[in-house]
Amino acid sequence: MIHGMDPIRFSAEVDARPWAALTHAYGSAADVPDCLRALAGEDDEKAAEALSELYGSILHQGSVYEATAHAVPFLARTAAAGIRAADVLAFLGGIAESGADDGDGDEAAARRAVTAELPLLLASVQAEDSDVRQAAAWAAAMTGAADEAYGTLRDRFAVETDPQVRAELLGGLIHLDPARAAALATAATGPGEPAEVRVAALTGCVDAGADWGPGHHDAMLALLPADPLVTGRVDLERGEPLQYVVSSLLLRNTPADREGAYALLAAALRTGRPEVLAEAAWASESAVQISRSARERLGGPLCDVVLRNPEITEAVLPLLRLLGGHAAQAGPVLAEIAARDDDRADQALAALVDVDPEPAVPLLARDLARRPRALDAACGGPFGTPRVSCDADLLAAVRARLAEPGALGGQEPYRYAALLESWGSGASSALPDVLAALGKFPQQMTRALAAVCAPEDRAEAGEALRREARSGQREGRLGAARALHQLTGDTEPLLTVLAERLEDGDPHGRREAASLAAGLGPRAAVLLPALSAAVSDPAADRTTPELDADIAVAEALWRIGGRAEEAVDLLRGPLSGAGPSWMRWTVSRAARVAAQLGDAGRPLTEALLRLLPEPVQTPVAVLALCAVAPETLDGPVTAGLLLDSVEQDADPFTALDALIGLGPAAMTGGHRRRLTDLAERDLRVTASRVEGATASADERFQERAREVLRALRRPGEGA
Repeated sequence: MIHGMDPIRFSAEVDARPWAALTHAYGSAADVPDCLRALAGEDDEKAAEALSELYGSILHQGSVYEATAHAVPFLARTAAAGIRAADVLAFLGGIAESGADDGDGDEAAARRAVTAELPLLLASVQAEDSDVRQAAAWAAAMTGAADEAYGTLRDRFAVETDPQVRAELLGGLIHLDPARAAALATAATGPGEPAEVRVAALTGCVDAGADWGPGHHDAMLALLPADPLVTGRVDLERGEPLQYVVSSLLLRNTPADREGAYALLAAALRTGRPEVLAEAAWASESAVQISRSARERLGGPLCDVVLRNPEITEAVLPLLRLLGGHAAQAGPVLAEIAARDDDRADQALAALVDVDPEPAVPLLARDLARRPRALDAACGGPFGTPRVSCDADLLAAVRARLAEPGALGGQEPYRYAALLESWGSGASSALPDVLAALGKFPQQMTRALAAVCAPEDRAEAGEALRREARSGQREGRLGAARALHQLTGDTEPLLTVLAERLEDGDPHGRREAASLAAGLGPRAAVLLPALSAAVSDPAADRTTPELDADIAVAEALWRIGGRAEEAVDLLRGPLSGAGPSWMRWTVSRAARVAAQLGDAGRPLTEALLRLLPEPVQTPVAVLALCAVAPETLDGPVTAGLLLDSVEQDADPFTALDALIGLGPAAMTGGHRRRLTDLAERDLRVTASRVEGATASADERFQERAREVLRALRRPGEGA
């Protein structure tokens, strides 16, 4: 017997399940029995490995699978026998949290399986071990079974003395029934409770929809820094309380809640305490991601902090970057730090580029090689547009770096190429240096070469590109051929390289080559046989890259030779059914190509109509159907679906284009009010976590939404 459990019987009952026929994150669940046995065994090291493997397979990144529900009874028996009970109960809670309340899928089955173990979970809330009580309270709450669990958790809360368990119980009660637990949470914010419980109570008040008042404000402020108070909580969602409260208040999208959120942030920032400032800066970054007014509201308080105490700016430098020009007052302090020779100089200079680019340029030029963050900021990040103008000193610094191509490292070649491309002919003096670096960095330098080349230098540059396209490094030949075509219009080297890439076994190379060939149109007719031969085997289990390559081939066949039938056949596969979430862009690309076919794409109508209900696919499906079979769309109903897609941040820019495609007749007064709200409300529509990208993307959305509203006015309708 192990911990009161018969291992032979346990093992036999585990083996009685058809694990090999069940699936988890990595395919067959045939490995689950060994993990369950190891978890229940006496070897602690093997048990820890088994639990880690189970987290990776049957609860992979918060997702549950067919095998998950089948494993739950054995996990419960392990916990009931007192074997690693706290860890196993927490695992069961994670399964319940990732499940669903109803339906026939794996999510519903997983939650039902854990809910069936409620007697164990609720009994464990009374366990002697506080870790077990805490994990059991959380797991019971995650089942969502308020009728069965609320009373037991409430009774335990009345007598529980351990602060962490008490906090978990309160969080569980609020999760199960926010309205019923609201008064309990409000009462627990007072000084009579331990700090851990007060933090849980404050986040619980927000969850319960309670008005945020001066008492909540003062209590939250007094508890900062709050992050250490939730260390050890099972409920990770509220692991950063200040950020959670601020984000929750902003998401309510009312003036009073915004005032509450920004008053709290301003007060936290102005404490000047480094450990509080770190939490406040992170919460402020989240606010910028959520609220359109955040940058303006936070600029003043943050600049006050920096100006009063320049030495604590390191904690707020990322936030300064997000605030951009709204933090311009902090520019002189940033410039002073950036001029130093210490670890913070590069980070401060990167912030200065975002806050006030003009004084940043000479500092960047002075020490370019040692300022990778600032160089990245000057180029707008990995996906942005360079934001510094062509300055003589900076151009000289770039040229000096290019003159020593062997010394370049990391992202430097990409960044210099991006700057030069943005500066264009204003940087023509760099042509010799670009030519010198071309052999070592052909992928990066070819586009820069075409951009900086002045008319009188085209012959020299063209000859260098022609040599690179014909006999240079393999990875750089395509870029050189493209740049040569851009510079001189010569297609011969480009067609040669594209033909080679189409014969390549790499689907990424085939996709790129097909896309470039499509851009050439009929001038690439010589490539039609190679394009047809580049199609993947439709009978095989094609990967996403292979499907993407086939979509690019379909577009090329249509745009080069008008081969609609072949294009339609290639597009059927990606459009034929709803695949996993990572297939969304593949489906979108296929729908966009279908739209190019116009009436010739009519055989794809049914497949496109099946995409309409899925918010991430609605916009591209509508665009395609407007071109392929417009009579199949009910204008007002479709406009509503598109606005649903925007509100879910599924594909908002494409949705706006699709609204234009539907025309004014599809827009009811209700639709106009919804779109106006999306354009003018405080909540952002976009939600990217790429540094600095959310604000600019959302601002572009606002501008585009206003354009669409103007374009879709009916005749005689006012502004």
